[in-house]
Amino acid sequence: MPDTPGSLYRVAEIIKKYDGNINRIQFDRRIDPGTVFYEVTVSEESFKKISQDLEKIGYLQNSIKPVSFLKFCIYLPHRPGALYEFLGLTTSADANISFLDFDDKGRHPERLTVSLNLEQGAVVDQLLNQLKSLYRIEIIEYDTTGKQLDDTVFYVRYAQSVRELIGEYEDTFLLSFLADTNRIAQELMNRGCDPKQVFESVLKTGQTLKATSGKNFYADVQKFQIDDDTTLFCFQVPCGGNIFLIRSGDKVLMIDTGYGIYHSDLITMFSRYGVGDVKKITRIVVTHADADHCGSSGFFAVPVLMHQSTLEIIRANNRAYGSRSDHSSLDEFYTKMINLFSKFNTPENIECISVHYGTKRGIFPVIGAITIGSVELEILDGLSGHTAGQIFLYSRDQGLLFTADSVINFVSLSKERADYSSLAAFLVTSVNVDSDMAKKERKGLLELAQDTDNKLLSSEMRCLICGGHGAVSVIEGRELVPFGEIEHYVP
Repeated sequence: MPDTPGSLYRVAEIIKKYDGNINRIQFDRRIDPGTVFYEVTVSEESFKKISQDLEKIGYLQNSIKPVSFLKFCIYLPHRPGALYEFLGLTTSADANISFLDFDDKGRHPERLTVSLNLEQGAVVDQLLNQLKSLYRIEIIEYDTTGKQLDDTVFYVRYAQSVRELIGEYEDTFLLSFLADTNRIAQELMNRGCDPKQVFESVLKTGQTLKATSGKNFYADVQKFQIDDDTTLFCFQVPCGGNIFLIRSGDKVLMIDTGYGIYHSDLITMFSRYGVGDVKKITRIVVTHADADHCGSSGFFAVPVLMHQSTLEIIRANNRAYGSRSDHSSLDEFYTKMINLFSKFNTPENIECISVHYGTKRGIFPVIGAITIGSVELEILDGLSGHTAGQIFLYSRDQGLLFTADSVINFVSLSKERADYSSLAAFLVTSVNVDSDMAKKERKGLLELAQDTDNKLLSSEMRCLICGGHGAVSVIEGRELVPFGEIEHYVP
């Protein structure tokens, strides 16, 4: 909308004319002085009429047009009307002036410095030719990629940055994504957050994933010999959750899969450690529905075992689904955003578990079991603290406890991984959908690990706590301490 008095009133008048009810409105000059978001409940026929009326007056945005940026200096003649004549040319070119600097008492009394945003890139050359024929002109910057746009067209600049991450999606999709981002920016702003930080955090999430894949991929790797024929690998990738492989003979069990964007990098890395033949992976266990733990699972043509609630979260595309905070627009947006940026790939062959066996390990019901070689892992039902449907894997005899995101050795995280994790924590305010249950889960898992440690003392074994992030660790006193050697992998 034009940044002029009465613009908001004019839109409200059109919506009222067709009996529309405004559910949400968001406008903040600090973000973008020319963009307003409305959500309206209205009949389908009235929606069409509202859209038509808004389009007639040039208010309705239904595409993301590339915008050129031009910064230059011209030397105006020192006479009345000179600036007026220049502004007539820029106005004819539909140029939005974002910066203007002129002072006839300054060091350069005839020089006018101008920054323009032009909605029609094709008219830039025409405008320049007009200016060159009338004025002495010096081009300072000329950009058609959108990288130099200023905040007077904030959403256009933001949309172009998003497009660099997701590729050439239709404008309708991109506009919907902008509206979703604006909604959570509004919600977090109402909680005291800086709205610009919201947009920056969204972009930083996608940019970090893109920047750490391919030739820039790396991982920290731990390897443990469980018995003569069975080896456990932990792969701590740049962003997101750990990936575990248990190899026994010619079979491999995979526990969590990492982001989809890392899939090809994972296969190359697995080959380095002798587990690169994906045909040897006989089954995948997904601990929970977050993209950093299951986003790559659809790339593997093997059965994927998960809790029924995990499948429901994937289908709903909302990590808070099935929890007491399933109304949270923050969790819903974050799920859609991270699944998009990380190239989430939903598996086809899914096996669900949710029936209790009637036995417990500590406070956790046993709902299944899975065997690889000599290792039998009981599947424990979580308490829906981190997400609904999060499960844990446990072997008392082998001293293995896979705790997903309920127990993490945060101290072992590198600064880069910690910084990335903080983006999610900011955007959803809490990564746990039920903080009380999350605390109870953590306490119960640590007690189970300590009890297992005590039972294994005579055999000089330790209970390995295989967290969803960070290093595989053991309990020393009241602290988690990384166990074994950690090797740094680069392609």
